[in-house]
Formats: sequence, C-alpha cells, structure tokens
Amino acid sequence: MPTFKLGKHIPTIDARTLQFGKYLTAELPPAPATVSYAKPVPDWPMMGNDTYGDCTCAAAGHMIEEWTANTGTEKTPSNQQILDTYNHFAKGNADAGASMLDVLTYWRKTGIGGDKINAFVQLEPKSDTQARDAVYLFGNCYIGVALPDFAVAPGSNFLETPWVVPPQGPVGNAAPNPQNGHCIPAVGYDSRNLYVVTWGALKSMSWQFYDAYMDEAFAVLSSDWINKKVGTAPSGFNMAALQQDLAQVTSPQVAGAANA
Repeated sequence: MPTFKLGKHIPTIDARTLQFGKYLTAELPPAPATVSYAKPVPDWPMMGNDTYGDCTCAAAGHMIEEWTANTGTEKTPSNQQILDTYNHFAKGNADAGASMLDVLTYWRKTGIGGDKINAFVQLEPKSDTQARDAVYLFGNCYIGVALPDFAVAPGSNFLETPWVVPPQGPVGNAAPNPQNGHCIPAVGYDSRNLYVVTWGALKSMSWQFYDAYMDEAFAVLSSDWINKKVGTAPSGFNMAALQQDLAQVTSPQVAGAANA
C-alpha cells in the first residue's frame, strides 16, 4: 500500500491579502465550459509528498510543470528543489507542513527551484465561477482542502477514494476536518469536476466536494504562463494585458505586506 502525506496548515487569515474578485472585470473573456491543461504533461512526480508533508510545495512544483508544458519547454522542479523549499518551513521535521500563504509569499520573493511568481490573489469561498476563471485565465487554482476522515482513512488507497460528497452530506466522518489539510492545484475542469494533481496523479474532484471542503484557494499569476514566441497565454490572454494587470495587482498602493 503506497503512503501519502498531507501537510497544509489551517488557513492564515490576513486582511491584506489581495482578493481575486477585485480584478475580474467585464472586459475579461468568460471561462469556457471545459478546460484542460493537463494533456501536455507526461507525468506528475510525487515530489516527496509520499514521505513528507510538503503538499503546499509539491503543488507549486506541479503548477510550474503544467505552465511550462503548455507554453514552451516543460520545466519540472526536482524533488530536491521542492524539499529544499519545504525545509525552509519545516526545519527538518518531515511532518511539520506549511501554510499556503507562507509558501506563496516565499515563492514570489525567493522562488522555488529558481522559478518566481509575479503575484497571487485569493478566491471567494465556494465560488465555482472564480475557480473556473482562475484555471482558465491563469492556468491554475492553488486549492486548500480540509479533507473528511473517510477520504484519508488508514489503510485506504487515497488515490482511488472518490472525491465526491457522500449521500448523507458533509457530516460525521464526511465532515470537513481541518487536521486533514491538503493542498492541490487544479489544472482543468468541466461541468461536473475540477481536475487536480495530488500524490503524483491527476484526480477528479466534484464541484460539490470543492464547495464542501475547500477552505482557501488562490489564483497565481506567473510569466511561465506566457508563450514567449507569441506573447500570449493558452487562454489567449496577451502579455501586455497581463503585465498591466500585474502592475495593478502588485502596486504598493494595493498590495500590502501579504503580497508585497
């Protein structure tokens, strides 16, 4: 039986964190019904999440892999680069875990395996529309979930446990458990599911599951998402528009310490 680790801390609440909804304007193209950015990625490495509680860092590694596979030459951070980043927070404790907000801030300021992001913005809870917009426009949604006990029961194969809300609803052993914090990137969606990368594999997560167990989510803006030859993202977002948005999102007047 393979082993799997969790490792996401309970959400860090910081009122200075930028909100995605502030930057969604009527001029932005509506998200299509179906999006998949997973196809160009040949493999999703475990990135240490079978033995370390580094899901927050492994998720970042998978996002770098997905962005670059879709826009040019795939670049996959090594396990050691992911673990070096994780150890910045864990200080040698394999099960220490990390905060998503701390990892995002470190990723923007210091970088992961030499890769830096430009900015990040927080999504509204239970907003399926914002999750679709994040995946479509920026190629990702960096999601934190408080998994129910049934999804991580000892002896179960986590990868084969369906991520759907059971018939009785999110109660009892299906209630959200903040002690089962996990971080996953969404790399696609359709009308029924988000498609996320977890424990080295692509997994479906129903929209109802997302609404019941998501306790934080971010859209992450990265120049990795721009095809350098044509200057646009796979969503058609052009570099000039993205740079203009990034300048607004990261300006000192609005950024605050959480994203500065």
